[in-house]
Amino acid sequence: MKKVAVIMGSDSDFPVMKNAVRTLKEKGIPVEVHVLSAHRTPKQAGEFAASARENGFGVIIAAAGKAAHLAGVLAGHTTLPVIGVPMKASVLDGMDALLATVQMPKGVPVATVAIDGADNAALLAMQILAVSDPKLADKLEAEKREMAQQVLEKDQKLQEEIKAL
Repeated sequence: MKKVAVIMGSDSDFPVMKNAVRTLKEKGIPVEVHVLSAHRTPKQAGEFAASARENGFGVIIAAAGKAAHLAGVLAGHTTLPVIGVPMKASVLDGMDALLATVQMPKGVPVATVAIDGADNAALLAMQILAVSDPKLADKLEAEKREMAQQVLEKDQKLQEEIKAL
């Protein structure tokens, strides 16, 4: 199975991103976590992305706040899918990071999830890997059915409560 890289611009992103790491590990997805900066370690970030495919990665998740160029820098050095997680790290409540992550030039796509959207980044990475992994696809489909069932059960409970009014 291909690995997922979780790259953070700062270790201060880890409290949010550990949810993605936990989700991936719980599903048996091999994951590596690193701190690399688009601005402070651009050479190392580029080298990581350029060699990611040959090192067994299938998806890169990149979390960064403020200027949030990390996902774009990584995407510029690889053809692997890159998922950007804009982090709420400034007085702009993450809007600066969201715009920096989502506004990529033609030819350098970055899939972008919500501000601090670590959980959805992990799920999107798994869905990408599931394209070529039927067992993982089956697990994800089972989870979606379970989520749907939970919603239907909540609706039924609500309907019963409304009838009692």
